[in-house]
Amino acid sequence: MNTALTLLPDFSLILLGVALRRWMHLGDHFWAGVEKLVYFILFPALLFNALTRTPLALATALPLVTTGASAMIGAMVLGYGARWLFPMTPMSFASQFQCAFRFNTYIGIAIAGKLHGAAGIAAMGLVAGGLVPLANVAAVGMMARHGEAHFLRELVRNPLVLATVSGLIWNIAGLPMPAPAGQMLGRLADAAVALGLLAVGSALKLRGPAEGGMGAAGYLLTVKLIAMPAIAWSIAIALGLSGVYFDVALVFAALPTASSAYILAARMGGDAPRVAWLISASTLLAMISLPLWLALR
Repeated sequence: MNTALTLLPDFSLILLGVALRRWMHLGDHFWAGVEKLVYFILFPALLFNALTRTPLALATALPLVTTGASAMIGAMVLGYGARWLFPMTPMSFASQFQCAFRFNTYIGIAIAGKLHGAAGIAAMGLVAGGLVPLANVAAVGMMARHGEAHFLRELVRNPLVLATVSGLIWNIAGLPMPAPAGQMLGRLADAAVALGLLAVGSALKLRGPAEGGMGAAGYLLTVKLIAMPAIAWSIAIALGLSGVYFDVALVFAALPTASSAYILAARMGGDAPRVAWLISASTLLAMISLPLWLALR
């Protein structure tokens, strides 16, 4: 119960985003602008700020990233089973496959920060930033329409990856942060979580699932919200993770699917409506499953 109450404000912001999108009629252009502001400015500032201010135990961070990668690969293997279990076209499967393992960084950073402050944000930044390439390789590879050069160009321009790498370099080099720059980053970081969660809520779309039916949807949601965190739990215990690193590994694995999965499916001619439904369903169901996983830790 205490865990659910701790996460209630963050999930309430997501629901508020749903309500604002439906009743305030601010328009698609407004919400697209909010999403760009969060993605390109606010969340990179939040990650960089946390990574530069938090002492990092890199010897423990490596098992954290290993746990996250192992859980993601396990979810990929299980998610691939949907191709054989449920009738759907190859492109529809490729679109939906990514919903078994891609993760919503906005929600992850918000929850990690709520549980462990700057240390939680830094740890989530490490595992999320470190595994963005793996998630993108698997998703783009399955969609099978991007050239390698295009993919690499997108990866090196990913603002969350850039913020993670630059924050790590700054931290390891022991560089001081000028007071005015630190204050500015702090202000941007304060705005990041609230606007990020509102943007997540505004993007939810709950129209009926298309190709593959409820069976495929239920299977992929089970892989993402139950199997993937269960794998992470087991590996984290085996590797001796504890405290903030154990919590972050579990939260990372239990996150709902990222909205970027819809963008990729739409851009590459995939089953975008189906992906949008899966993202929305996973986000709403994670409001129940995430507190339950954390309550069991």
